[in-house]
Amino acid sequence: MRKRDVWVIVGIACMAAVLSVQILLSDAVEAGSWGLSFRTEGEAPVGPASAAQLAQYDAAYLGDTGEKVIYLTFDAGYENGCTAKILDILQAHNAPAAFFLVGNYIEQNSDLVRRMVAEGHTVGNHTMHHYDMSKISDIESFTAELTALEALYTEVTGEQMEKYYRPPQGIYSQENLEMAQSLGYRTVFWSLAYVDWKNDDQPTREEALAKLLPRIHNGAVLLLHSTSQTNAEILDELLSEYEALGYRFAPISELFG
Repeated sequence: MRKRDVWVIVGIACMAAVLSVQILLSDAVEAGSWGLSFRTEGEAPVGPASAAQLAQYDAAYLGDTGEKVIYLTFDAGYENGCTAKILDILQAHNAPAAFFLVGNYIEQNSDLVRRMVAEGHTVGNHTMHHYDMSKISDIESFTAELTALEALYTEVTGEQMEKYYRPPQGIYSQENLEMAQSLGYRTVFWSLAYVDWKNDDQPTREEALAKLLPRIHNGAVLLLHSTSQTNAEILDELLSEYEALGYRFAPISELFG
């Protein structure tokens, strides 16, 4: 082989290596707090990581954008007297939901947790203590946060917890996603939410509906907090409005196909 040909081959190999690194970097997920950019009303927002990037780690924030389907999810760090009403409304609409719970909620509200399970809802893992999980870098500590909640759930319900994980406060890192995946978990973010968690500054009905109706979109993963009095008051109306727009409600198991 001539010397010139050798250098051509070396050059091609170097270019391929650079391209491979660029592809890997483009697929990387940057650490941060989950946020959304709504660019067009009625269309899915853009997240800090794409659906394709998240899929590498069995994670998702959005369902099928070609179908009028909504995935209802609720986060709960404590009970504020709203969950029973929320469950009544979900039952009336035959709407499955996922409740992401922390340890103290399951300990203090076992009857409500058992009701969620009995009525066909998913109880997901929001960790035992609601820490910022992106600050946990060792697999042992990360695992302990999830498995402790699994054990508590089994003690209360007699069932094995389904492996769906939502990072507390939406704070995540690629390393966390990898660790959750290694434990068999699917990480669930969201594509629609609003500021509903401040008990001393609850949005009005009008403010809530103004956020939740115009921004609904195909494949939406809706995050609400079950601590919110406003959510309990508007949920029946909200679900009725979504139904009138042609949407159906699906369990998060369908989100992952």
